Amino acid sequence: MNEQIRNKKIITTSIVGIIGNALLVAAKVFIGAVTGSASIISDAINNFSDALSSTVTIVGTKLSAKKPNKKHPFGYGRVEYLTATVVAAIILFAGGSAIYESIVSLIHNEKPVYDVTAFLVIGIAIAAKVALGLYFRLRGKKLSSGALKNSGTDALFDAILSTATLVAALISTYTGVYLEGYAGIAIGLFILRSGIIAMKESLSPILGERIDADLTHDVKAKICAHPGVKGAYDFIVNSYGEGSKIGSIHVEVDDSMSARDIHALEREIQTFMMQEYGIIMTVGIYASNDSNPLAKEIKRKVKDLVAQEKDILQWHGFYYDEERELISFDLIISFDAKTPQKDIAAKIQSALESDYPKLRFYINLDQDYAS
Repeated sequence: MNEQIRNKKIITTSIVGIIGNALLVAAKVFIGAVTGSASIISDAINNFSDALSSTVTIVGTKLSAKKPNKKHPFGYGRVEYLTATVVAAIILFAGGSAIYESIVSLIHNEKPVYDVTAFLVIGIAIAAKVALGLYFRLRGKKLSSGALKNSGTDALFDAILSTATLVAALISTYTGVYLEGYAGIAIGLFILRSGIIAMKESLSPILGERIDADLTHDVKAKICAHPGVKGAYDFIVNSYGEGSKIGSIHVEVDDSMSARDIHALEREIQTFMMQEYGIIMTVGIYASNDSNPLAKEIKRKVKDLVAQEKDILQWHGFYYDEERELISFDLIISFDAKTPQKDIAAKIQSALESDYPKLRFYINLDQDYAS
């Protein structure tokens, strides 16, 4: 989808949310003031936070649409991640406010009085919140907007909590047992839980997430299908917002390939990655020289040594530089390894140096960025 069209749709969705929540806030504040219900007031505070969240989403979408410039050459797409974080912070504030108001009502022993109108307004609010929640979730998923998805999740939680408010109101009206203050605290706790989950989800892409395993396997398989490619490794992707991804990958080719052939291959892979996945790629090269008998022997030795270390996930990029008498290769070691990665690599290197004292060995430690 065109980025401009996507942004317009996010803004339109957010405006619908602002109008819907503003109407709910007005209705609930009125009913809460008339009845003296702390739980309805808590609900109103939560709806106000939803309207504020939609406003923040609009501002964030506008900012993220700014074009790259000299100061920020990667663009402003990551503002969307920050927007989702602000929305999560607003949800947390709403939860804390709801708990505070409910505790105050319990301390002052406030006893609300309801009528048919109050029950009708709460019922309509529940239906409206379900509709808004499903609408936000659907649009958020379709438009890949974390802020909209967070708002949708929050709205569906609101519907559940408004139902709890309605149940508490019915109980107090027909049994004389007043549960509004406790219901308000429960609502606040649920809102806090929702805010914590939303905060984790919004911070994760900012910190940098593991590449999806299916994407990794698909990309490597398709790149390895290109003529001349003997392996694909070290796939990394950095996201700078929806539709803006920059990555890199190493491909293994025969060391007899000419610079012209390598150049053509790199361009072919770069074009393919942009057209197929929308990723701007940098392609690195590993040379392979398996024809040398000594190289084959040492490669088998490395394979045996690696097999003895359960924490080594992969090794690749093996190359024997005959002129410099240098063997080099990369290791990927699990993040869960109890032994320091450098110690594991040193153990492998020590064993190789012992068997081949005339050669030098260079072991590069790669990170486990992708499957």
